[in-house]
Amino acid sequence: MAADISESSGADCKGDPRNSAKLDADYPLRVLYCGENSPKQEAGISEGQGTAGEEEEKKKQKRGGRGQIKQKKKTVPQKVTIAKIPRAKKKYVTRVCGLATFEIDLKEAQRFFAQKFSCGASVTGEDEIIIQGDFTDDIIDVIQEKWPEVDDDSIEDLGEVKK
Repeated sequence: MAADISESSGADCKGDPRNSAKLDADYPLRVLYCGENSPKQEAGISEGQGTAGEEEEKKKQKRGGRGQIKQKKKTVPQKVTIAKIPRAKKKYVTRVCGLATFEIDLKEAQRFFAQKFSCGASVTGEDEIIIQGDFTDDIIDVIQEKWPEVDDDSIEDLGEVKK
């Protein structure tokens, strides 16, 4: 009867390498290699402990994924600078830089300034908010009210600055 099963399965799957397996084998199979042409050597994988260079190469993947090690953020002094920039004739814009060093969301701060001063405001650059109008006097008090972690010593008013 066992011969009938192997013959019938052989007829269904011609050329299938899985068909050559024994029916009474214990799985998973353990394969012993002689050491000359093992699959690890053919793939270029060395056995044993790797060197430090190989460990770094493992950390940095070649393609896809998040294999690269994140670099530490540079320590930037926590300072908010406020400057008044002239536009045309007697019109000004107020530039606020440095809020991101206090981990304040710039998009949220931009919306808050636009609503508070009833004017246009936009996030330009990595750490810069431009507010349409001259609000250098009022903005210091508003920043300290809204974000208490920004103290008076860390706010610097640069006055009128050319772009």
